[in-house]
Amino acid sequence: MKPETRKDQIIQTAAKLFKEKGYSAVTMRDLAKSMGIRAASLYNHINSKQDILKDIIISLAEEFTEGMRAIQSADLSAIEKLKLIVALHVDITSRNTFGMASLNNDWMHLEEQLNYYLELRHTYEDNFRDIIKKGIADNEITNANTDVMLFSMLSTLRSLYIWIPKKEDLNPKKLADELSDVLINGINN
Repeated sequence: MKPETRKDQIIQTAAKLFKEKGYSAVTMRDLAKSMGIRAASLYNHINSKQDILKDIIISLAEEFTEGMRAIQSADLSAIEKLKLIVALHVDITSRNTFGMASLNNDWMHLEEQLNYYLELRHTYEDNFRDIIKKGIADNEITNANTDVMLFSMLSTLRSLYIWIPKKEDLNPKKLADELSDVLINGINN
C-alpha cells in the first residue's frame, strides 16, 4: 500500500466535509481550517475545490467501472455476477463512505468531467441491466421488469454509505452475502 500523501489527506478531509455540509457549502477556507493549515497552503497540493470533487467522484466511478468490467467478462451465472456486484459495492463503499456521499449527492457539480462521469454511470447501469436480462433469459431470475429490479438493487447499494459508518464491527464479506441473499432472493421464504 502506498503511503498517504498530503493531497490524499486533503481529498479525504474534503470528502468528509462534502458529506457533512454538501459540496456547495464547503469553502477552501473550511477545508484548510479542518486540516489546521492556511488556505493558501492547500494550493500547493491541489488546484481547486472542483479538482478535489473530480478526484473523488471520477476515481470511484472508474473503480466501479473496472469492477463491473471484470464481473461482466467472468464466465459465471447471472446470479453469481449479481453477488459479485453486491460485494463490489460493499467493498468500495466500506473503504470510501465519505467519497460515496459525493458520488451520490454531488456528481451534478462536476464541470469538465460531468459528461465523462455520466458515460461511466450509464455504461455501468447498462452492464448491470444486461446481467439481469441474461439471468431472465437463462431462467435464473424471475421474468419481471428489469428496470424495477435494477432500480431496487442500485438504490440499496448506492445508499450503503449512509448505513455502513454506523457499523463498528463491519464484516464486508458477511454483509455482502446477507445483502445478496435479500436483494437477489427476496424476503419471502
